[in-house]
Amino acid sequence: MVVLVTGGAGFVGSHVVEALAGAGHDVRVLDVRDGSDVRDPDVVRQAVDGVDHVCHQAGMVGLGTDFLDVADYVSHNDLGTGVLLRELARRRFAGRLVLASSMVVYGEGRYRCGVHGVTRPAPRRRGDLDAGRFEPPCPHCGAALAPEAIAEDAATDPRNVYAATKLHQEHLAFAFARETGVPVTALRYHNVYGPRMPRDTPYAGVAAIFAGALAARQAPRVFEDGGQLRDFVHVRDVARANLMALLAPQPVSGAFNVCSGVPRSVGDMARALRAAHGDGAPAIELTGGYRLGDVRHVFASATLAAERLGFVAAEDFAAGMRELAHEHRVNVAA
Repeated sequence: MVVLVTGGAGFVGSHVVEALAGAGHDVRVLDVRDGSDVRDPDVVRQAVDGVDHVCHQAGMVGLGTDFLDVADYVSHNDLGTGVLLRELARRRFAGRLVLASSMVVYGEGRYRCGVHGVTRPAPRRRGDLDAGRFEPPCPHCGAALAPEAIAEDAATDPRNVYAATKLHQEHLAFAFARETGVPVTALRYHNVYGPRMPRDTPYAGVAAIFAGALAARQAPRVFEDGGQLRDFVHVRDVARANLMALLAPQPVSGAFNVCSGVPRSVGDMARALRAAHGDGAPAIELTGGYRLGDVRHVFASATLAAERLGFVAAEDFAAGMRELAHEHRVNVAA
């Protein structure tokens, strides 16, 4: 079987490539790092010729620096996906398409008010954040909300540029599926961590930023109060979810959370990384700062992926944090 992996030289993509090759499949990689851009129709036309399945990992990730990144996100994520889908349609592609999506499409996660039940809070206001009021209140009565795991049937509500482009990727891919009959599986990655995370860039994930700081003997600077809840999932589990979607006996269409199923706070993750560095590691700094495009809590229900894909995360969190810390120490020493 021949599988095209776009973004196959990147963080998640490289692990998908390794997993596919390890399972005995032929892999074709298209990656801007190798000079092959998914936005280039001629390059994509050649890349899709003769492939059985496509795993679309290419894209620009992270919250970025400010709104001036908007055209770059739209170009890499939306235009790149559009070019790929057009060339697949032209080739009358009849395999499977697995799309790297993200939990950011949900915006804020699922919350419950003691009076009004399940509700969706409004975007947080700058005045509240400046005053250290990080928890979003019930939009109906202003009461405190309890966060809950979010399932795939929740309404999408992207709250930053990156999130908007990831949701648009899903919309484009599912429109392609309706037009062509090609089964599309959108994997909504939660906070992925592990070996080969991008480092020293504003687009890096928070785990890499903290690991890099600790390796340089600097304090991890945690936004807000560190209580933001997320689901941290190891990249090897993410790669395995991709293989399950590509290789299931029958195609499994739809959107699925790819997660550990265990919510942890950003502060918990920072403390786990600090513990991995041993005694003498710099103390965590709670800055009270914030990024307006961030949400407070979003963590996942793992039920649907387990039922439909058979995917259950297997990597140990503490061991994964030790692995990440070790990699960053080695890179700093080098």
